[in-house]
Amino acid sequence: MNGIYLLVAFVAALLFYSFMLYNKLVRMKNRIDNAWAQVKVQLKRRWDLIPNLVSTVKGYAAHESQTLEAVTAARNAAAGSGANDIARSAQAENALTASLRQLFAVAESYPDLKANENFLALQKELTDTENKISYARQFYNDSVMTYDTAIQLFPANLLSGPFGFPPREYFEIDKVEEEPVKVEF
Repeated sequence: MNGIYLLVAFVAALLFYSFMLYNKLVRMKNRIDNAWAQVKVQLKRRWDLIPNLVSTVKGYAAHESQTLEAVTAARNAAAGSGANDIARSAQAENALTASLRQLFAVAESYPDLKANENFLALQKELTDTENKISYARQFYNDSVMTYDTAIQLFPANLLSGPFGFPPREYFEIDKVEEEPVKVEF
């Protein structure tokens, strides 16, 4: 009789632990989804600033149309990259960052543009947005690391697959963003 009670207690403890583990993984998954939503909010803010920036630069540097078109194309590609495809979004955002760096390098050649209040305000706003994107990326990647670690540790690794908790992707910065800007006139 004691053996039955012991077996029932063991099964009950195992079920309780499974429920607790499942709830923990759900919380972590939701935190990642929230973190990705915050990244998307900051990226949209960036996308919304770019047409104003391009328009301001266009008035001063009309013959730099290739750079302006590249920024516009990169912005459109990033905005249409697929909100839930992390790898595709990261690739498009890296291309946009590279084209923006090119645009700011071109702007350095135009003293009147650098002194324009609208350009300075847009540049400051974009810089603030870039900082927010960087923080949001970091928070997202930290959440992914915590979640991926949790689903790989024993005994969660035995339950995470059957419960439907696959590993998540990091939002990684491409090598393009780390290279210096090349300015061609």
